Amino acid sequence: MKIKFKMLCGKISILTLAVLFSSLLTASNVFAAVTITEYTLPTASSEPAGLAYGLNGDVWFTEMAGNKIGEVTPTGTFTQFSLPNASSQPNDITLGPNGNLWFTEMAGNRIGEITTSGTITEYPLPTANSDPYGITLGSNGNLWFTEMNGDKIGQITTSGTITEYPVPTAGSQPLGITPGPNGNLWFTESAGNKVGQITTSGTITEYPVPTASSQPFYIINGPSNSVWFSELAGNKIAEINGIVVSTGSSNTSTTSSTSSSLTTPTSTTTKAPNTGYGEKEPSYMPVLIFSTLSLGLGLMISYKKRFSTKTK
Repeated sequence: MKIKFKMLCGKISILTLAVLFSSLLTASNVFAAVTITEYTLPTASSEPAGLAYGLNGDVWFTEMAGNKIGEVTPTGTFTQFSLPNASSQPNDITLGPNGNLWFTEMAGNRIGEITTSGTITEYPLPTANSDPYGITLGSNGNLWFTEMNGDKIGQITTSGTITEYPVPTAGSQPLGITPGPNGNLWFTESAGNKVGQITTSGTITEYPVPTASSQPFYIINGPSNSVWFSELAGNKIAEINGIVVSTGSSNTSTTSSTSSSLTTPTSTTTKAPNTGYGEKEPSYMPVLIFSTLSLGLGLMISYKKRFSTKTK
């Protein structure tokens, strides 16, 4: 009976190793190496900048130096559309509510619109030399953009009607802009060292950044009623949390430091370099190994008890 038990344990051990090996293979497939494919633009030194995903399934982008709007398919086929005016310097681009792509022309001082078939329409801004920079879609179905030199936040309808709202802080240089969790637009003020919020009716509130001269730059909508932004000179990533729905309804401006909570995390975590298996957070490998070994051990104990009972 002892011989049969040893043989059975050997079979169970082999089964355990087989399951463990299968689990390792599965885990290696889950964490397969990431592949990066690069596609060289037809126009040399075109300086591609902003990116947006089009409803036709292609990626659309701006070419600042090339003075073009580009389109690339998932397989890497390019189509380029030259802007009507030379040296327009297209920068940011976003998908509009009408399925067209909308973009800023920094040097051209215009907002551009391009259909997925390549038809371009341009809308001159009322403020001269305003340097339109970032652009995004607002909750009211209009496109919202920043005017870096004009110190204004602009709004344009799909029919081309433009409204501008002055930022309270002079020389603030608004750059990045994003829709927030409360339906308002949030933007960075690079020279003003603030983050601003504007309602769709034009009410602006500003929030000073704790770090002096931090140059807040890009900004995105974050989880749990927050927005996150980068501090170019401050070398930090910051969060504004506790955002509530604005009740402002008139074209007024205020400066605030208490309406929402602005925090700049001070703790730092350094991640080890990737070794070729892609991001592994969280890693399930230890769980797979532990579970497999536990299964094998449990089977061995169970069979041992059964044989012990039979031999008594």
